[in-house]
Amino acid sequence: MPSVTIGTKYNPDFVSHPGSTLQDMLDMHGISQSELAERTGRPKKTINEIILGKAAITPETALQLELVLKVPAQFWLQRESRYREWLAKQSESTRLASELPKLQKIPVKEMIQYQWICKHKDPFEQLREVLQYFAVTSLDAVPKFQAAAFRKTGTKDSDYWALAAWLRQGELKGNAIECEPYNPNSFLLALNEIRALTLCLPSVFVPKMKSLCARAGVAVTFVEDLPRTSVSGATRWLASSRPLIQLSLRHKTNDQVWFAFFHEAGHVLKEHAKREILIDESSYDSEDYREKEANEFACEMLIPSDELVKFCDKNDFTRQSVEKFAKRINIAPGIVVGRLQHDKLIEFSQLNALKEKYSWSDWPSGSP
Repeated sequence: MPSVTIGTKYNPDFVSHPGSTLQDMLDMHGISQSELAERTGRPKKTINEIILGKAAITPETALQLELVLKVPAQFWLQRESRYREWLAKQSESTRLASELPKLQKIPVKEMIQYQWICKHKDPFEQLREVLQYFAVTSLDAVPKFQAAAFRKTGTKDSDYWALAAWLRQGELKGNAIECEPYNPNSFLLALNEIRALTLCLPSVFVPKMKSLCARAGVAVTFVEDLPRTSVSGATRWLASSRPLIQLSLRHKTNDQVWFAFFHEAGHVLKEHAKREILIDESSYDSEDYREKEANEFACEMLIPSDELVKFCDKNDFTRQSVEKFAKRINIAPGIVVGRLQHDKLIEFSQLNALKEKYSWSDWPSGSP
C-alpha cells in the first residue's frame, strides 16, 4: 500500500472529516468497515462513527490505522486536528456574528483615536480587537463594575461601555507600573511631598507624583476620558494587591484635578475600594460616608482647616490676599480659589484667572 505524504501547510476554506478519507481508503483496497474493526480490534460502532464524522480519531486509533493501512499515525492525527479546528472556527464565526451588533455600543472610534486599539476594516477583526482589549470572549462577559461612589452632574448619564473602556485602560496602565508593596504610612508621607508639587507644571509633577506613589505601593495613572464617561477619578485594588488611582482631566483646572487626586488618595488610605471600584465625578458633596471621608481628607490635605479659618476670618478675598495666603501655606493659588468658590465665600466667576488650566497636550507622554 502506498505511503501518504503529509503537507506542511494546510488551510482550506472547507475541511472534510477524516472519516471520509478513511472510507475512501477502505473502498480503494476493498476493506469493509467490519473487517477494519476486526483488524484493529476496535468496536464496529466506533469505526462507523469515525467514518460518519461522529467520533474523533484518537492517538490509539491512529496508531492502529498505521499498522493496518500503512498510513502514518501523524497523518490521521493532523487530519483530525485540522477538522476539529475548522469546526471550532465555524462555531466561532457564528458566535462572533451574534456579537457584532454589540460592537455599536463600544466607543471604537475614540479608542482607536487614543491608540488603545488598532483599526480594522473587517468588522469581525475589529470585534476581535475589542474582545482582546477587554480580555474576554464575549462582550457580555465584560466585568460589571460596582460604581457605589459614582456621582453624576447635570442631566447626562454616563455610558456604561465608555466607562468600562476607560476603566480597562487604567487597569492595563496600572499593571504596567512597577510598585513596591503597599505601605499606608509610606503613602501618607508621599502625599505630604506631593502636596508641594501643586506649584509645578504637569511635566514636573506627574512623573514625581507617580514615582513617589509607586515607592509607597500605589499605582497612579492618568487616562484621557471618553465621551460620556463623566468621571474625574477612580480607585480600586488590582489583582496584584496594589491600589490604583486612575485620573482624568475632566474639569481641566488645577483645583479640580488636585482635589480629585487627594480624594482618591483618601479612598486608598481608608481602604474603601478593596472590594469594589469607586468611580468619582469631582464634587465636594455626597451622602455616602466614604465620599465624605475622602472629601474631608482631600480638603484637609490641600488647605488645613485651621489655616483656612484664620484666613477667612479676615474676610479679605482679593487676588493679592489669596496669592499671599497660598504662598504662606505652599499651595497653588487656584486651589484656594476653588475652595473659596465651593464654600460660597466668593462667586464662581471670581478669581478664575488664578486657576491653571491643564490639557492633554501639556501632559507627559511615554509612560502609563
